[in-house]
Amino acid sequence: MRHYEVMVILDAGLEEDAIREVVDRATQAITSNGGTVDKVDRWGKRRFAYEVHHRSEGYYVLVEAKAEPAAVDSVDRMLGLADEVIRHKVIRLPEKAAGKVSTTPATTAGPDGAPAEANANGAN
Repeated sequence: MRHYEVMVILDAGLEEDAIREVVDRATQAITSNGGTVDKVDRWGKRRFAYEVHHRSEGYYVLVEAKAEPAAVDSVDRMLGLADEVIRHKVIRLPEKAAGKVSTTPATTAGPDGAPAEANANGAN
């Protein structure tokens, strides 16, 4: 499974129930295809830098998920067809950003055999 971020910009004039419905449909599309939704972050209404479809603000939602590419394709298609969605973007996160890479730093020995961190700090 791969890590993804899905940014959705919805019409700012929508009711809270309509926004919740679109987000629920997107998360359900991920989970029904074997994926897991890690986090749903609602940013709220934000002003656009320029008009998009004759609108000057939108409601932003960020969904972080783990899924197979086929599941993300179905979410991408669903969001593209939804009338409530102004824009959306699906980004596959690199392994480093997704937390798959080991968090312990690799230590290398300096010229005198001491760890490189000790040499960088001036401790010889």
